[in-house]
Amino acid sequence: MFDNLSERLERSFKILKGEGKITEINVAETLKDVRKALLDADVNYKVAKTFTDTVKEKALGQNVLTAVKPSQLMVKIVHDELTQLMGGETAEIDLEGRPAVILMSGLQGSGKTTFSGKLARMLKTKKNKKPLLVACDVYRPAAVEQLRVLAEQIGVPMYSEPDSKNPVKIAENAIQEAKAKGYDVVIVDTAGRLAVDEEMMNEIAAIKKAINPNEILFVVDSMTGQDAVNTAKEFNERLDFNGVVLTKLDGDTRGGAALSIRSVVNKPIKFVGTGEKLDAIDQFHPSRMSDRILGMGDIVSLVERAQEQYDEEEAKRLQKKIAKNQFDFNDFLSQIAQIKKMGNLKDLASMIPGVGKAIKDIDIDDNAFKSIEAIIYSMTPAERSNPALLNGSRRQRIAKGSGTNIQEVNRLLKQFDQTRKMMKMVTGSKMGKMMPKMK
Repeated sequence: MFDNLSERLERSFKILKGEGKITEINVAETLKDVRKALLDADVNYKVAKTFTDTVKEKALGQNVLTAVKPSQLMVKIVHDELTQLMGGETAEIDLEGRPAVILMSGLQGSGKTTFSGKLARMLKTKKNKKPLLVACDVYRPAAVEQLRVLAEQIGVPMYSEPDSKNPVKIAENAIQEAKAKGYDVVIVDTAGRLAVDEEMMNEIAAIKKAINPNEILFVVDSMTGQDAVNTAKEFNERLDFNGVVLTKLDGDTRGGAALSIRSVVNKPIKFVGTGEKLDAIDQFHPSRMSDRILGMGDIVSLVERAQEQYDEEEAKRLQKKIAKNQFDFNDFLSQIAQIKKMGNLKDLASMIPGVGKAIKDIDIDDNAFKSIEAIIYSMTPAERSNPALLNGSRRQRIAKGSGTNIQEVNRLLKQFDQTRKMMKMVTGSKMGKMMPKMK
């Protein structure tokens, strides 16, 4: 998401390049272009106008230091204002109480059920919580089954009452179940509803009153653009929810909802869904999102994802093997598996400053490692452990067995050899000695 907006904003800042100082004329010209970029990204008109007016006021009030170019100063001001527009500080989820109760709300098809599963998985793996999923959608027959399948996939219990058509009672009974069995978070998945459906809105209001949740999260499909903002406003008037969840941020969305929703409903965006996989959920960080919009990458999130896959014992074992020049294809496969667990490859690469723009039009398939894995799996266990065995005839056999060609096999072996030499050099350096202490 935000690719088009990022490109448009970069073009806008070029108006100031080469200018010796900020003036009312060149700022007005730049911000006219910025406002157009925001509107094209489906940002609410009032939000876009207020935003550019604030930036203009701050830009004209600044004295440009000789070391800072006007365009650089404008990027800094726009970055800070984008961050404020999206909430400023990162909003935490309230998990106080035993159990903490989280109520999901939103339109039908917004992704509530899937997000409930993602949130349960995240709380279990990252917060060491014992969540209980609750099926309170008594209208869509597949909803209970969908939640059951998700619960099984992530190893979390689910509470349902197949014969009941009373979601208020189901939610109340689920909380009693959680108290009795020691679950510390209850996630209540409800039916999708329209804000104009009075009966359905009354129902979710009754659920809220009965269970008094710590958090009410409004789940919205970011691809619906300004409709998402308008719907959020209507739901907030009825439920006074605590935060917003934007799903499908990996889709072909212009991002206007993320930039508008905070200003319109005055409630923070707490989570974003970034893909179909159950680990494709991120806490929303306004400053990091501003970095990405302005093409600065998001190195902090990249490091955090890497640390989630970090295994200290495995790292020590690997360092010893590298020091003895014993790094083999089994280790190589293990490293590939860790990278794949971190998420979508193009998304990961775009977090590196400067890389996002360079790969914008390049399709990076999630199966990019497929041919490498096929080649390695076509080796015998002895060959994987001892790459020196791979003579010409063995390479021919591996190429045939992996569905590749001899050139691809030779290329991989050459790259592997170069990687091994480089890793040994790093491990032998002072930096290498520090690595086990770094996390």
